[in-house]
Amino acid sequence: MDAAQGEPQGLRGLLPIGGRSILRHQLGLAMALGCSRIVVLAETLTNDLVALQHAAEAGGARFHVIASARALAPLVAAEDELLVLGEGLLAMPEDALRLLGDGPVVLTLPVETGLPLGFERIDINNAGAGAMLLPGKLIAALGDLPGDWNPGSALLRIASQARIIQRELPALLLDQGRWRLIRDEAEAHRAEPGWVRLHTAGAEVRSPGSWIAAGIVRMLGPALLHAGTRPYVIALGAVVMALLGTGAGWFGWTGAGFAMLAVAWLVHQVASLLARVERDSLISWSDGAPLDHLADWVLDGMFITLCAWRSEIPAVTGVPWGIAWFPPVVLFMLLRLLQRLRPGEAWIWWLGDRFVIGALLTVSSILFPFDFVLRALVIALLVAGFLLAAKADEPVRTSPGDGGRAA
Repeated sequence: MDAAQGEPQGLRGLLPIGGRSILRHQLGLAMALGCSRIVVLAETLTNDLVALQHAAEAGGARFHVIASARALAPLVAAEDELLVLGEGLLAMPEDALRLLGDGPVVLTLPVETGLPLGFERIDINNAGAGAMLLPGKLIAALGDLPGDWNPGSALLRIASQARIIQRELPALLLDQGRWRLIRDEAEAHRAEPGWVRLHTAGAEVRSPGSWIAAGIVRMLGPALLHAGTRPYVIALGAVVMALLGTGAGWFGWTGAGFAMLAVAWLVHQVASLLARVERDSLISWSDGAPLDHLADWVLDGMFITLCAWRSEIPAVTGVPWGIAWFPPVVLFMLLRLLQRLRPGEAWIWWLGDRFVIGALLTVSSILFPFDFVLRALVIALLVAGFLLAAKADEPVRTSPGDGGRAA
């Protein structure tokens, strides 16, 4: 690991992206490619490398820190494959897996493009793109070189002499920031917003609440992660907000309670999206957030409770108290049932958006006859369910020449 530019005491591999070192991102990529042994070239075993060792061993890999290139040879057998990742390389995992996953290859860039970005020259026309997958037998050639050679540079030239296939990196990856070399802390800071945007680009933003959550992550996510704020801390904030909303409903402020539950769902979505960004970028082999689905059900239970407390049915003489719980229970069961019936429908996603539902209940609680609105919503969802069922029962039309078959 080389020193970062302008920071002789700082190693480039330890520059933070999203609160985790570049080396940690590279570890996730190596594990995703099936590496069973991780080797880091460094003078000493620091606390940062100890943490990296724990992460590697948690994923089932062995971890080594070596001080010289020659110490690499005993660790690599001739039948092994050797993945070499350049110092400070930050690549989108799916791109690296696609480009490196099919055999020995050296990724390259045109020299006029690669050199200004910090990549190393191979020959008059090409520069290395910071990643290569080599046959293990090439490692023996390191023994013929002086001990002060950088092993990455040496292996790049050995691979060129061995005529390992070279594959040019698509220019689009550089233009979109999906493949870059981080050389100092300033570049790391500039890379973080784009890194978060890339990892949230595939988020299922199909309703107002999810759109707002994605916007918050893209705007504040880099600062939160860089400050070391982990997603579970934000999820804890969602729990506190939900409890406050339930408490407000208990004291009769159900409008404020619904609003707080809506915000709690939004905060939980932000935490879940940040957790997914971390898992995708680090190629986490842990189970992620197994309680997410349980949290959704608990939040629905809080909405149902506030609806029952807001209802005026218990005030009617002779009406059993438990009847007030029936309409909200039916309402939220219908919301979930319709999501299962036609998950691909665009408007169905709005039914799963508890920010929208919470806002609707807030307005209804303050401005309209609440019990009437609940019943109207139940009837509307029942009608929607019948329409969806009728649409599903429509016969498939076939053309005269297809033999009556339908795909």
